Order: sequence, then structure tokens, then C-alpha cells
Amino acid sequence: MSFYSQPHRPRPLVAGNWKMNGLRRDLGEIAAICAAVGAGDAGQAEIVICPPATLLMAAAPICKGSPVALGGQDCHIEASGPFTGEISAEMLKDAGAEFVILGHSERRLDHYEHDHLIQEKTKAAYRAGLSAIVCIGETRAEREAGEALPVIAAQLAGSLPGLSTSERLVIAYEPVWAIGTGLTPTLGEIAEMHRFIRLRLDQLLPQQGVKIRILYGGSVKPGNAAELMAVDGVDGALVGGASLTSADFMSIAAVYGAKVETGSTPKSA
Repeated sequence: MSFYSQPHRPRPLVAGNWKMNGLRRDLGEIAAICAAVGAGDAGQAEIVICPPATLLMAAAPICKGSPVALGGQDCHIEASGPFTGEISAEMLKDAGAEFVILGHSERRLDHYEHDHLIQEKTKAAYRAGLSAIVCIGETRAEREAGEALPVIAAQLAGSLPGLSTSERLVIAYEPVWAIGTGLTPTLGEIAEMHRFIRLRLDQLLPQQGVKIRILYGGSVKPGNAAELMAVDGVDGALVGGASLTSADFMSIAAVYGAKVETGSTPKSA
């Protein structure tokens, strides 16, 4: 039986990570996304936009009353204190965020963030009442060395706190070598990794793995979204550059709108 034909399939989620992009003049893109999602263009998928922290408070009234949620791109482990330049999970929540991206490869590589730090940040997100989108992924060298699965297993074990519930946890699998490069793994490789991640999650959180949404990220574009989102076990996408314009982002989110309209069901890769 296909994962997507099972009655306990999680609600899909499509999240846009704006990274270090966006000024106040770009808030119109968020307004356009809110209007499109409100019109049903994303079907039953949950939509999250993660703009830079400077735009969160300005975006909050735009998204208020719409089906679109906001998220931060990182948070500190402490609620407050002498940490110049940092933003706490509580501050994100206060600014209108409901989600936060943690452990993105750009944070892990550029800021030397390790698994244990990601685990502490995940705890901070839960403390503040945020849902955590925890990112994991292997490098090209690790994949070519046949180490992709062990690397992912170690990241999951080290980055997730001991939890009794999966209610506010989302995993985003982003092969590092595919982020912003235009490259993507084969559909079979994506399916294999998502199956593996779900099995590991079920070991870490018994009987919870099937409920946790596992997103795919890494050069998700309007042209490849339909086939990527159709892979068994893929519960949505974490979108980078294509989330900066409402037209491109909604072309990706509309994959789920089309499924509702046609009644079609994604097929196994």
C-alpha cells in the first residue's frame, strides 16, 4: 500500500525560506501568497513563509486571519540575555511566528552549528510554543562515500530532544549538495531516504514516526515540484529561492491544490 493511500497520512506542508533576502517592498509577495492560499490554490496543504526577522512583525498583520503561517529562520537557546545580535524563540513567537527553521545546512556549515546545539534550539522552540522544522542532509562527499544513511541517522539522533510527542516537529531532508545548485537526487534516492528517516524517527519516538511530516528541500522549483511531491513519504517541501516570488512559490504549493481538484493520488517513485 502506498504511504499516501494510508488514512494516517500527515497534512502536507510547504514552507518558504527567504534566507537573507527581502525588504519591506517585498511584503506584497507575502500578501499575494496569502490571497492565493485563501482562494484554495494550495488545497489542504499548510503554508508557512519564513522571511528574515526584520520583516516578521510587518508580515504578521498581513497574514493575520489568513491560512498562511509565519516562521523564523533560527533562534538562540536562551529566552533572553546578553547575546548581542541573537533572537530568541520567545521573540519570534512575540513577533508573530508559529514555526522556526533549525539546523539548516547553511547554519551548520557557515556558523559551525553541531547536532547538540540544534537539539538545544529545538527545546527552545518548544519552550516558546513554536513548531520546529529541523533540517538534516548529507554532503556530496558523504553520499559518494556511501555514508549518507549513517550521517542522517547521526543527525537525527543528535539533533532531536527526547520527546513524548511529535506534535510540533517537522523534519526537512535537504541534501547539502542540492541546495541552490539546481541538482536533485533521483526520485528513488529521495524515496529511500524518506523511508529511512521515517523508520529512524519511529525508533526515536515509538509509534510517532508515521505522524511526523518529512519535507524535501534542495532546488525545489515549479518545474520539478509535482514529481518530487509525488514520491512516497514526502510530505511537502522546504523551498528556498523559489519562495521569494509568489508566482513561483504558489506554482509549487499548487501541486496540492491540483490533487484536491482532480482527486488524484501521488504515486510511488
